[in-house]
Amino acid sequence: MQKRENIVNSLTICYFVIAAIEIVAEYFASRIVICTIKPMIPLFLIVIYLIDSDKKNKIFVIALLLSSLTNFLFIPNMPNYLFYGVLVFTLHRILSIYLIFVHQKLKDYIPIIIATSPFLLIFFYLFSETVEIPENSFYILAFQNLLISLFAGVALSSYVMNDNKQNSILLISALLFVMLQFVIFIEKYFLIDEFEELFRPLAMSLNSLAFFSFYKYIITAEKSNHNGLS
Repeated sequence: MQKRENIVNSLTICYFVIAAIEIVAEYFASRIVICTIKPMIPLFLIVIYLIDSDKKNKIFVIALLLSSLTNFLFIPNMPNYLFYGVLVFTLHRILSIYLIFVHQKLKDYIPIIIATSPFLLIFFYLFSETVEIPENSFYILAFQNLLISLFAGVALSSYVMNDNKQNSILLISALLFVMLQFVIFIEKYFLIDEFEELFRPLAMSLNSLAFFSFYKYIITAEKSNHNGLS
């Protein structure tokens, strides 16, 4: 047990070192480093999860694989690649929300609706003010706004109703994903080709932290559910 924990801790350090290299590469726009490392980050997280988890949830592994594909599709910064990247990330987000509902075991949906509403207002206001959205991406991006709002709403309502370690980590993950979506949306559709040297490293920092915190949530939820059954 201690040996596995030491391996996980060592790999976690490696994960953040790799993420830091990718963030620097984004700042200097080093295409070779970005193309090599960016898709690897979720794959590295899969390795950590498979070592750390006793349950090894296949849905979570698939979600991380979709994230790796999304990272690859976002590299070229071209409309066609961007469309498919958003599409794949939508599938990832659906699986992530499914995992949350499985682990949270929610019974009252009124707090979720209340907590989701402010996020919906913010994202759809930003969406309505953006004129550079490609026609083929309009509906999928609107659906993305709905999904991230629901993700954040579930996390916020769960934290308010029951402030425990599992819900605290979920809320941190949700807020990081909210900031990530906001930054990506601003970069891709609002301030196109402006402040790229700022937005891309910031997006990559949020991406690495958000996915790591979601991994920690899954691990914590698995252990909590196991203890609750034992």
